[in-house]
Amino acid sequence: MTRLFFLFSLFLSLSCTRSGDDVPKPASSGAGSTPASGSSLLSLGDSYTIGEGVPEADRWSVQLARTAGLAAPDIIARTGWTTGELQQAIRAANNSKTYDLVSLLIGVNNQYRRLPLTTYRTEFRELLQTAVRFAGQRPGRVFVLSIPDWGRSPYGQGYDQPRIASEIDQFNAVARDECQQAGVAFVDITSYTRAAAGDASQFAPDGLHYSGKQMQLWAQQASPVVKTLLRNP
Repeated sequence: MTRLFFLFSLFLSLSCTRSGDDVPKPASSGAGSTPASGSSLLSLGDSYTIGEGVPEADRWSVQLARTAGLAAPDIIARTGWTTGELQQAIRAANNSKTYDLVSLLIGVNNQYRRLPLTTYRTEFRELLQTAVRFAGQRPGRVFVLSIPDWGRSPYGQGYDQPRIASEIDQFNAVARDECQQAGVAFVDITSYTRAAAGDASQFAPDGLHYSGKQMQLWAQQASPVVKTLLRNP
C-alpha cells in the first residue's frame, strides 16, 4: 500500500510548476536559454515535459532548445495530468501567443489510471488541434513525443511490466495514427526508456521519472525533426 500511494502521489498530486497557482501560466524556462532571436517553442505535457525530479536545465525541451538553437521554451505541464486535464489547463491559461514550434507529450496518466483508449483518442485529437492552433494553424510545425514505458523504471519493477508495455504500445499506436491523420510529426522515444532499464543514471532520484541523461536522448531524437519542421513554411 505504501508503494501504491507513493506512485499515485507522484503521478497525480505533485506540482512541478515554478509558481503555486492551480493552473500554471506558460512560463519561459530560463536555464541555459538561447538568444531570444531563436525560434519559439511551446511544450505541452505532464511530468515528462516539466522534468519531475530534475533541474530545469535538464528538461528535454530545454535541452532541445539549446541543441537546436531555439529560444527557451514556454511550458504548460504538470505531473499527473491526463489529456483531459492538460486541455482544461490550456484553456484556463488563456495563452493567445503563436509559436514557431509546438511539442506534445501526454498519455501516461491515462494509461496509469486505466482510462479508456477511446477517450484518449478523442482528447488527444483535440490536443493536436489545440497545438496546431498555437502553431499558427500549421500542422507542419507540431511534433509529438511517444509515451515512455514507466514499467521499465526501477519503481516499475514491482508492477506488471508486460501489461504496462502492451498498454503503452496501444496508446502510442493511437497517438501515431492521429498524428498521421493530422499531418503532425511523431517522434519515438519509448525505445530509449525501455533500453534504460537497469541503468540508475537514466532515472531521477525517485526511480520513476527520468534523468537529464535520458532526456538528452529525447532531445537528440527530436532535434533533426525540429530542424526539418522549421524549413516548412
